[in-house]
Amino acid sequence: MQDAGPHTPIHAEPAQGGEQNAPSWLGHASLFAVAAGLAGLMFGLDTGVIAGALHFIGHEFQTTTMVDEWIVSTLMLGAAGGALLASFLAREWGRRVTLSCAGVLFLVGTAACCLAHSVPVLLVGRFILGVGVGLAAFAAPLYISEITAQKDRGRMISLYQMAITIGMLLAYFSDSLLAAGGHWRWMLGIPALPALLFLLSTLIVPYSPRWLVTQGRHKEAASVLGLLRDNREKARAELKRIQKQVNKDQTGGFELLKTSKPFRKSFALGLSLQALQQLTGINVLLYYAPKVLERAHFGSSAAIWATTLLGAANLVATIIALFLIDRWGRRPLLVTSCLIACASLVLFGFVLKLHVAGTWGAVLVLGTLVLFVLGYALGEGPLPWTLCSEIQPLKGRSLAIGCSTFVNWITNWLISSVFLTCMSVLGDSLTFWMLAGFNLVFLGVALVFVPETKGVSLEDIEDNLMRGERLRDIGHPVSATLQADVKTPQAVA
Repeated sequence: MQDAGPHTPIHAEPAQGGEQNAPSWLGHASLFAVAAGLAGLMFGLDTGVIAGALHFIGHEFQTTTMVDEWIVSTLMLGAAGGALLASFLAREWGRRVTLSCAGVLFLVGTAACCLAHSVPVLLVGRFILGVGVGLAAFAAPLYISEITAQKDRGRMISLYQMAITIGMLLAYFSDSLLAAGGHWRWMLGIPALPALLFLLSTLIVPYSPRWLVTQGRHKEAASVLGLLRDNREKARAELKRIQKQVNKDQTGGFELLKTSKPFRKSFALGLSLQALQQLTGINVLLYYAPKVLERAHFGSSAAIWATTLLGAANLVATIIALFLIDRWGRRPLLVTSCLIACASLVLFGFVLKLHVAGTWGAVLVLGTLVLFVLGYALGEGPLPWTLCSEIQPLKGRSLAIGCSTFVNWITNWLISSVFLTCMSVLGDSLTFWMLAGFNLVFLGVALVFVPETKGVSLEDIEDNLMRGERLRDIGHPVSATLQADVKTPQAVA
């Protein structure tokens, strides 16, 4: 039901006990964030199962190195297309509907992959699965950022990354158990169960209150915010800020991109963060971990179990990041992450260059790779998704996140489709030193451009951005005086 009035009362009653209620992480917002975050579980499962299944698929279908690269990377092409489609769906139909569509595609793609009788059918299934992943990768962080309170926002968005790492670990563990029999179809079919759970969860979560306001559905937005926040006053104040932000300017995403220099800056930063996340080398390492480890003189079984260890390290570091992101802050965590990841890849390259064999060689190989995974998961993994959801203005948020997610997947596809070839042409050491260089570039971007957005509302970040402040300075609360004098996007274009 539509409501034109900008001063819609909050109808939801506060919990008993007035202002002092249960911790926010026990509330409805967190439950809905967890439900949306299950989308990451699907991508994580796929990353893990394809790493374990690729060897057996290659054996059954007699594939070449190039075909192996296409089997892995076709999903990223689908995800890139899904990210662009998600921008339209999320704007017109809402974040919740977009997540539901992703759930349906997860089920269809999984079924096609595990029943494939040829490589072309497998590629089609991987593409369909990829479209679902692209929809979810766009909509889940955006939805979570818009329903959670500002003090919990970083932690809740990081749930998406944690779900990815949980999915990877579960897949690596199942791969280890199924590898003895070569049951690659079972490996690829396992994601069907969480896909069904995710689809059902999307049917019970509410629409984003910010999206509802953009559609003129103020009563529904008021009701949702009353459910999400721990008292009536917080919900009412937030609704007013959202309505003010929406009413300030009716410019759409593309028009805003043409007319607003501040938006172009945040847009470019979002693209850069997502591209650099993939250029770190984390996903190609996890996709091809068994092959990389076999080249480092690991046996097939040992390589799969070592990959499981990498998945466990990824999960541990992601959990640590989950607790640090809203305490330590975005910038310190990202800088630390880039330094550790860069140093560990340099060391790994030297280990490969020196051809250290035996037990010490295995320890050094695993140690440097575990260190890299730990470093990546602390910041380079979760923070691009968090920051891209935080720094974009509401009117351009769907466009900006859609394009940055597209860049993420295209970069993932590019690096995945040439990684094995690079190792053959450039050599193992030089390939990983090149990835270390990309991590160094990531560090430079973090130091120069990334703002500290911890504990700051999305509306304050937008106001600072649109006033023309430097990107690294937009993460501070806006004073009451400044709020009354915030310029429109056209004024600062």
